[in-house]
Amino acid sequence: MCSIPYDPSRDALDSPEHRATVFTAEDNYDIDGLCAEFARLAYIRYEQGGAELLRLEQALALVGFESAVPFNNADDDTHGFGAVRHSDGLAVLAFRGTEPQSLTDIAIDLAGSLADWTESAGQVHAGFARAARGLGEAVGNWLNETAPTRKQLILTGHSLGAAIATLFASLCTPNALVTIGSPRVGDAAFVATLGHVRVTRYVDCCDLVTDLPPPIGGYVHAGASNYITREGKLAPNADDAFVRADRAAAREEYLLQYAWRIGDVMVRDLADHAPINYVRSLVS
Repeated sequence: MCSIPYDPSRDALDSPEHRATVFTAEDNYDIDGLCAEFARLAYIRYEQGGAELLRLEQALALVGFESAVPFNNADDDTHGFGAVRHSDGLAVLAFRGTEPQSLTDIAIDLAGSLADWTESAGQVHAGFARAARGLGEAVGNWLNETAPTRKQLILTGHSLGAAIATLFASLCTPNALVTIGSPRVGDAAFVATLGHVRVTRYVDCCDLVTDLPPPIGGYVHAGASNYITREGKLAPNADDAFVRADRAAAREEYLLQYAWRIGDVMVRDLADHAPINYVRSLVS
């Protein structure tokens, strides 16, 4: 298990790109660990090019990925990147989540009515659909270009990025979809389009985003919950009673230890959404 401590800071939640990568050249990482850190690295401002793009590429190089191809849609302020590890043909698509300072991102999250997902089937969150469609051409071109060399395709993302990854998973037949702090994306008819995909959905303790949008009007989750306890341990088969008790204890502990400190998030339900608090449990 990684020795990264729990991070209750506002910076971890609002600016996850500030922290240096946790990857090291000496360690080996499984798919879910790679995805957790890729989802956090997606917040780096690589769309600016220069030093920020170099930062991303240097982090990826530590785990054998030779380069990164950014996808950016300035109109919707949506972003992602693709990278291939030629040593084993592993290709990863990672998408950026909601940036609190981006009014466009917030507008996307709030556009929560269900709309037809004509690209496959069912109905999905209208804002998430718009975000995915804005990146569709660039992602499609990358998939076509990498098809001859890739042997395995993994999709991932955190928050809004997880939702975008889920939508693309209904279109491009990945080997796996790993979502980090994902909201609900669509209805049961849409989720059925992912029946051919191995979906792993991680929920960090009290993370409130994983309970949004509420399960009304047809919204359901894609994939069973893989619960992370208040101590950062995986409990993939946790039942409802265990989760309720663990969350209650987590909130009480948070009030005593963190909520009152300057620079910390006031409630655990938000602090648990910080990408690093997923990384600490999944990177080993």
